[in-house]
Amino acid sequence: MVCFLAPWTATANPLGRAGPIPGAFFSLSQIGAVDAAIVAVYFLLMVVLCVYGLHRYQLVYRFYRHRDRATGEPGARFSELPAVTVQLPIYNERFVVEALLGAACRLDYPRNRLEIQVLDDSNDETRHIARETVEQLKSLGYPIEYYHRANREGFKAGALREGLSKARGEFIAVFDADFSPPRDFLQRTIHYFIDPKTGAVQARWTHRNRNHSLLTQLQAILLDGHFVFEHGGRARSGCFFNFNGTAGVLRRSMIEDAGGWQCDTLTEDTDLSYRAQMRGWKYVYAPQIEVPSELPSDMVSFQVQQARWAKGLIQTAKKLLPRLLRAPLPARVKIEALFHLTGNLSFPLMAVLFALLVPAMTVRSLWGNGALLAPDLFLFLGTFSSLSSFYLMAQKELFPDNWSQRIVLMPLVVAAGVGLMINNCVAVLEALCGVQSPFERTAKYSSDPRQARLARRKYRRRSRWLPAANLAAGTYFVLCLFHALRLENWWAIPFLLVFVFGYYFTGFTMLNEERGGGRRFEGPNLSGRTPRSVARLS
Repeated sequence: MVCFLAPWTATANPLGRAGPIPGAFFSLSQIGAVDAAIVAVYFLLMVVLCVYGLHRYQLVYRFYRHRDRATGEPGARFSELPAVTVQLPIYNERFVVEALLGAACRLDYPRNRLEIQVLDDSNDETRHIARETVEQLKSLGYPIEYYHRANREGFKAGALREGLSKARGEFIAVFDADFSPPRDFLQRTIHYFIDPKTGAVQARWTHRNRNHSLLTQLQAILLDGHFVFEHGGRARSGCFFNFNGTAGVLRRSMIEDAGGWQCDTLTEDTDLSYRAQMRGWKYVYAPQIEVPSELPSDMVSFQVQQARWAKGLIQTAKKLLPRLLRAPLPARVKIEALFHLTGNLSFPLMAVLFALLVPAMTVRSLWGNGALLAPDLFLFLGTFSSLSSFYLMAQKELFPDNWSQRIVLMPLVVAAGVGLMINNCVAVLEALCGVQSPFERTAKYSSDPRQARLARRKYRRRSRWLPAANLAAGTYFVLCLFHALRLENWWAIPFLLVFVFGYYFTGFTMLNEERGGGRRFEGPNLSGRTPRSVARLS
């Protein structure tokens, strides 16, 4: 930042030395050791981030390379349906709990083979609404039970573990409060378990409020990439992938064999998934089975959710990677697990990269703006290009008729990822340092506008320091933008604009929500556009 305060003159270069103006070509011998070290560290960080970016291309390659291994419908079926326990873990969900219980009771499955557990850790009026609803449903003959814990020990993992101790089912289906399982969900998933090695079946999430706002559209695109290429590529190529904690069915004996639900990470689902697959259990991904859910409709809830996932994956990496890398597993499985579990390390690496941005641009200007164009192009393809192409190709798979309309959203998808950097960086550093934190739920709002307004007033979190931090970061990149213009570094300007937009969009959105503003950023009008049947994605 000192560079911005220096009184530059037409006869001084940006480092304050006498010499030619920016743009002249200098040899390395004319650059000091500190300057060379800055550029070296900058490019080293870019290379590491590029490797993680290129890994996205690898997932896409695996998805298409192994299309013949796509999961089809079960080849055999149970002659007698096994017993299933449906677990519904909830915590302060007063505006969606009735819809959740209704959807669970509408599942098409023999009542004498079905058990529904409402695992309620709520400390507000949700517990009264849930208890009364359960009593009404029981009086109608539905096999549903209500369990309330006086404490949240172990959070969601603790609730699932306690419910499992009372469960009668051989198989366990789990749905979070904002999910609405279709009637045929169990009929379509249970028969995969006729293979005794199958430990879990994961369905694909869809989103009821996908077109609610620009924020929800961007989130939907991010999750589409996860469910199409991350899960699809890993599952098709025989690598480990994770149960997502909801919209899936697990074999009870698998849970117990893998060591049960454990609460020492914030991603208990990924933790269990890796432990189970290391024990030889097979996970099945069935994307043709879709379960509608609700995306966070406010920026703070989105940030909380993403930070929890980022921190939990790093915690899982610390816990399981040493054991996994020593296990007798194929190298491709180990390498893919390494990328999967450590991917969020990119956030603190990006923070360091951004801190070096101004001095690196200044030093590089002494070499001439075109001197490093070749490595710049390579690093661009591995970082920003890999992000946008990864998510755009997922849209093409899901929306073949109008995927091109979403091209305009791709820079905004990258910007949305940029806006996660500060909060996720803190979460990752906490995980690396062993700082424990509670499981922060993602606020769920009703689809009814009036109920949604009440829910926002009741459950919305304070954004605390996040708006100021994001606006400060956005301002930093505005200064970087002016610095690039002064140095005539035209190649950097489009990317700096993405950073400026990402941080300002995040910061101003949270400020608007903090004031209780009802205005939301509208995305392109894509209402009524629904994905095709994804049979070939299965």
